Amino acid sequence: MELKGKRIVLGVTGGIAAYKAAELVRLLGKQGADVQVAMTEGATHFVTATTFQALSGKPVYLDQWDARMPNAMAHIDLSRQADLIIVAPASADFLARIAHGMADDLLATMVLARDCPLLVAPAMNRQMWENPATRRNVAQLAVDGVGILGPASGEQACGEVGAGRMLEPEEIVEAVIAFFAPKVLAGRKLLMTAGPTFEAIDPVRGITNLSSGRMGYAVARAAQQAGAEVTLVSGPVGLAAPQGVERVKVQSALDMHAAVMARAAEADIFIGVAAVADYRVANAAEHKLKKDSGGIPPIELVENPDILAEVAALKDGPFCVGFAAESQNLEAYAQTKRRKKNIPLIAGNLIQDGFGGDDNRLVLFDDAGTHPLAPAPKSVLARQLVEHIAQLLTGKD
Repeated sequence: MELKGKRIVLGVTGGIAAYKAAELVRLLGKQGADVQVAMTEGATHFVTATTFQALSGKPVYLDQWDARMPNAMAHIDLSRQADLIIVAPASADFLARIAHGMADDLLATMVLARDCPLLVAPAMNRQMWENPATRRNVAQLAVDGVGILGPASGEQACGEVGAGRMLEPEEIVEAVIAFFAPKVLAGRKLLMTAGPTFEAIDPVRGITNLSSGRMGYAVARAAQQAGAEVTLVSGPVGLAAPQGVERVKVQSALDMHAAVMARAAEADIFIGVAAVADYRVANAAEHKLKKDSGGIPPIELVENPDILAEVAALKDGPFCVGFAAESQNLEAYAQTKRRKKNIPLIAGNLIQDGFGGDDNRLVLFDDAGTHPLAPAPKSVLARQLVEHIAQLLTGKD
């Protein structure tokens, strides 16, 4: 419920992508938003107002002269009640009209009369999107402070392929959540690790662990939404990269070490969330080991580099945050790890409380003491961690 209490007006204009707006209403409502839909006449040729009314639980507004408003000023009243207006899809015609201050229907008039922010999700044929007139209109809207979401590239309803597809409803919801998130890390460059590493024994076998990467990916998402420029060095996981986050895929601890050290000097913050293997196989086999090769093959282990410690030791290096997943004695082990690596903050959890799952229980340890966080979904804990990091950085600055 990351949009709980937010009042959003969703404007729907004419275009085949209007059918996606129905799912957008559902997803916004699922996140707790109060959604009011306003449609252009063209939009009704693709999706009916009844569909949006059923999904939002509210009457849909279509007419600038709608008499349901006591003062017959829907364009004023709807915008004044909103925390945000989103237009999705936003057709080429609609973008042109609002770029030039037109007020010839309810939605355009509402946009012109608003005193709340506006986001638009363009949707049109690739040639319409690439037309110089559309590019000028979009550039003007950006200068005017309008947020432009997308468009994406891909196959279009006309059968052509290129830029102009409306972002998927899930992507728009992520953008809306990010829009409302306090930008406590604005201007910061954040480098982090997540997921397990895989240390090869032979071409098909290896040493790894049960880390799902969910906590790290939640932190990356929260940091990006808080305004940071996030680079995520990720071990092998089955997760999509958070929107707006640059992901660098790696396999082994040595791969992760190389990727991190190549970027650490440019980072303001480093967060080591990954469950990095402590050891790797020194004598990994070039070919698959066979049972009938005569006895159990010897496996020699050597220690992997300590990525967090090396980053923390850099001269003028980033503000470092570590993670400690323990099965017992959490405070003692986490504090020992924090002092040994000389880092200002470590987030600790017991493995049985959330390793690999969707929820977790974190305890933050810093110079001021111990800060337990209530059990919660990892997305919530990630936001709380980001807020705590921002507070410590503010004090450091």
